[in-house]
Amino acid sequence: MAERANPAFAAGAVVVAPGALASTTVVSVQIHTYVHVMAGVLWTGIDLFLGAVLGPVLGGLDEDESASVFERLTPKLSFLLPSLALVTIASGITLAQRIGVFPHAGPWLALFTAVNLVPILLLVGRRLDAWDDRRWQVPFAVTTVGSLAWVGLTVGAFRMTEPAVAVALGIVTVLSVQGFGFLLPGEVRIYLEMVSEAPDAGVISAVGQQNAKLGGVQGLFQLLLVADMVYLRYGGLPF
Repeated sequence: MAERANPAFAAGAVVVAPGALASTTVVSVQIHTYVHVMAGVLWTGIDLFLGAVLGPVLGGLDEDESASVFERLTPKLSFLLPSLALVTIASGITLAQRIGVFPHAGPWLALFTAVNLVPILLLVGRRLDAWDDRRWQVPFAVTTVGSLAWVGLTVGAFRMTEPAVAVALGIVTVLSVQGFGFLLPGEVRIYLEMVSEAPDAGVISAVGQQNAKLGGVQGLFQLLLVADMVYLRYGGLPF
């Protein structure tokens, strides 16, 4: 898939994400905030563009034309969007801890990890028909046992955190499950169809348009998340 996306683009998307996250451990709060906000702006903007602009445009094309666009677009999105999502989510959580608005973070992060990773892996297994594949079974078993063990070890210290942070974690859970459990497997299915011996333009077009619509839904949830963050920062909604 990296070859289809352009190796330089794929490498850049993969390398920049951990680099940006690593930088937030040593930079000022202002720069940390900038990294978080800019990653979120790019993630939200791309999703809204996919759902509100690209999806309707491609819906008016025939299957071959639509498939041709998704064959070029999907490999790049498969690297770019997960990277932006990871930077936005991880930098946001660490920023909230850093500025002191995320009290009792340990048990909440344990619960957040479990309710994200377990459903995501279940959806990946279902959508890629991988439940009988050991390459899926082993990561699923390790992740499930590990995340539930973390919840068990921290549940005794569970206390209510800042309500706006709890709402943010809930919205991020929806975004993560949709993104990594539905959108990413859809992109993999498009790629596998692209490299098959007899690519089916109908399948590529249908899955691509489904992903574009889900991208629009992602964008709407991201706007709700922005409103929640404004409330957290300024104590009131932006309207």
